[in-house]
Amino acid sequence: MSRVAIIGVGWYGFKPSTPEVHFQGMMFESSSRAYADANVDPRKDVDVFVDCQEDMWEGIAIADEFAPEPIGGALRPTFTVAGDGLLGVAHAYMLINSGLANVVAVEAHGKPSEIKTLNDIYYFAFDPLHLRPLPTGNPFFLAGLDAQAYMARTGTPRESLALVASKNRSQGLLNERAPYAARITLDDVLRAPYAIYPMSEYEISRFSDASVTVVLASEEVARKFTDRIVWLDGIGFNTEVGTGAVELHQWGRMPSMRQAALMAYKMARIEGSPSRYFSLAEVEDRFSFMELLALEETMIAPEGQAHVSLEAGDYDFNGPLPVNPSGGSLAMGIQLEATGLGRLVEAVLQLRGEAGQHQVKGARRALVASWRGVPSYTSAVAVLSSEVNS
Repeated sequence: MSRVAIIGVGWYGFKPSTPEVHFQGMMFESSSRAYADANVDPRKDVDVFVDCQEDMWEGIAIADEFAPEPIGGALRPTFTVAGDGLLGVAHAYMLINSGLANVVAVEAHGKPSEIKTLNDIYYFAFDPLHLRPLPTGNPFFLAGLDAQAYMARTGTPRESLALVASKNRSQGLLNERAPYAARITLDDVLRAPYAIYPMSEYEISRFSDASVTVVLASEEVARKFTDRIVWLDGIGFNTEVGTGAVELHQWGRMPSMRQAALMAYKMARIEGSPSRYFSLAEVEDRFSFMELLALEETMIAPEGQAHVSLEAGDYDFNGPLPVNPSGGSLAMGIQLEATGLGRLVEAVLQLRGEAGQHQVKGARRALVASWRGVPSYTSAVAVLSSEVNS
């Protein structure tokens, strides 16, 4: 199969609100910047356009109709994916390796600041018989149940969850795309009242508006446009059986992420311990416990041992394997369907040596892992490497 390269990235937003622009304007801005970054003309060079969006987030029926024009896909092959942006990247990978396309653009966006009934949308996605009728007041109570199950299964102490929040929010101070970064100490997190037991408000990511566009190309044509290449060595995706149904979910685990990681590692020909392969990881952390669970499900850490490495400083910015040097979603926020692409962009910038103040020294290979969030159990994992190391 042809190697697949990421040749351009662009974004707009990563702010709590963007009243200056509508969602189509965000899409246009991120896409224009990605095409300029890749040195491509979308009307001539891009073969297929992929847009990741969900009607319920948009508040518009058949939101697909609004996708082509702002991303340059009018009267061109364009389709939408109702899922996280990393799933769109998987579609692009398949289009290129099947020979159907040489250059594919993938866009995802979220504008939660304009959704008046955000919690109601989450509840609507719940199982209508067992979950939706529960008057919990907060749809994220499912994450609290998962956190408790994870802690009980692995022996992870409450302090380790708080340490994730302190680490990521503090690391985000060096990232211009992290509006929720703050110098938060471990004691600050532990003293704060619970928002969803066993997590305080510091351990739950807030929302932000953003659009992200990435341009991918086959190895044969990538070098025609740029020499700033990051290779997509592998990508995996998985949805658990019975997603959203409490009676079928394996509490305290994320099988979809493990299966997605195995798929990506096989494609990237990673054998043995994956932790030795990567220079950094940008993984799911919309809830503090999820960073630890994600590291274990992607086999970066042995089961139940992620908190040990965290407490030893192994995942700090200057540690052996920096995890979420961008600050993760705890500092950058949740951008709905663009969240996974946000993690991907951070990894791409690191591998190109363009991450600015939060640049990891000697970054050559990166892991990206995302989860679509409650009540779904859909995950995607990507393995990236820099041109220098290819």
